[in-house]
Amino acid sequence: MKFHSTLVATRHDGALGPMLLAASPQGLAGLWFHGQKHHPDADRWPLDPAHPILAEAVRQLDDYFAGRRTLFDLPLDLQGGTPFQQSVWRALLGVPCGSRTSYGAIGRDIGQPTAVRAVGAAVGRNPISIVVPCHRVLGSDGALTGYAGGVERKTALLRLEGAL
Repeated sequence: MKFHSTLVATRHDGALGPMLLAASPQGLAGLWFHGQKHHPDADRWPLDPAHPILAEAVRQLDDYFAGRRTLFDLPLDLQGGTPFQQSVWRALLGVPCGSRTSYGAIGRDIGQPTAVRAVGAAVGRNPISIVVPCHRVLGSDGALTGYAGGVERKTALLRLEGAL
């Protein structure tokens, strides 16, 4: 992942454990659970919990976990991924809360119906968990396939949204 050189970060104890959030001048650039796969080395990122994008993201996450929010309204910075990854992440934004989709359906949505494995890899590298809802993607048979934040968190998120 290529991150903006001026990222700022904050840590937040969310309903499913500690999280790291990062923002660039363009928007929210990252949201990772502690210990998840592909967690960046954020030691160089200054902590700024009062940053307007980060403070708003934390507020909206708390509302989401409390059942008061189903949509996020935040500027996003998806520039850290390749053009293909960005197309997958944008497609994920179109999967409504409370619903599920498959890797194949995402591939079809982006005009790459045979790129199921590449779609899966891009979903797994999604840097903005929850807000870019990669947890809503299941295997073609409905199986709860891998989730960088852990399958137990994926299950919890889908239950919270009423999709399980």
